[in-house]
Amino acid sequence: MLYTILEIYEPDFGCEGVPDGQEPLCTVVLQSDTGTQRTVKIADAFLYAHGLDVGSTVRLNRQGQPLL
Repeated sequence: MLYTILEIYEPDFGCEGVPDGQEPLCTVVLQSDTGTQRTVKIADAFLYAHGLDVGSTVRLNRQGQPLL
């Protein structure tokens, strides 16, 4: 199903920074073309690497991860 990104919440690790061995995940609020909203976690690096931002459209696999 095709979803539009409505909001992206980036994690805040404070002054400690990202813990060793952890990949920062953003909370992403999506809306389908039928109006259903869904919230998923997507790697911050994936969003940047693929130019995904509010207003972008994505397809999700069965695990809720984006397909390009």
